[in-house]
Amino acid sequence: KDKPIVTQISRFDRLKDQIGVIEAYQQVKKYIDCRLVLAGGTATDDPEGIKVIEEVRQKAKDDEDIHILLLPQNDIEVNALQSASTVIVQKSIKEGFGLTVAEALWKAKPVVASNVGGIPLQIKHKFSGLLCHSVEGAAFAIKQILNSSEFARKLGQNGREHIRNNFLLTRHLRDYMLLFLSLYHSEDIVYL
Repeated sequence: KDKPIVTQISRFDRLKDQIGVIEAYQQVKKYIDCRLVLAGGTATDDPEGIKVIEEVRQKAKDDEDIHILLLPQNDIEVNALQSASTVIVQKSIKEGFGLTVAEALWKAKPVVASNVGGIPLQIKHKFSGLLCHSVEGAAFAIKQILNSSEFARKLGQNGREHIRNNFLLTRHLRDYMLLFLSLYHSEDIVYL
């Protein structure tokens, strides 16, 4: 049987906490045989990116189940990695709107992410994903998902619906249509 794949896709940056992801994975690995994929690139204006990649490689050096992929901006590869993964992680220390979080949710993948910045707008804890505050919290959340395929499936379904209802262009069109209809109808309730 194939090992479950835990993946974080983000640029190599201290704010994305790849070291913390490795530490969470190491805690999970004691109980569940799995693989970790850390994929991403570096920002062209970030001189520390290469240093961060080296630190991540150093932290991962003894584990053949940790795969570090330095990717150019390639949507096809990112899509394939997310689609093949069992769990998507975004353990950022700071984050705005996490695009990789939204992409993973749209693919109905269970997501474990830090409870920071814009991520809690994307993930409703225990409904459309799991939010964490620490390495231990991330490890616990990953284990929950890997130990229950039904829970993982339900989180994925709910995550996809959350994205559909809140972040797609169609939602904005629906809101505009309701606004315009409300201007032309005197009733209190307007139906689409």
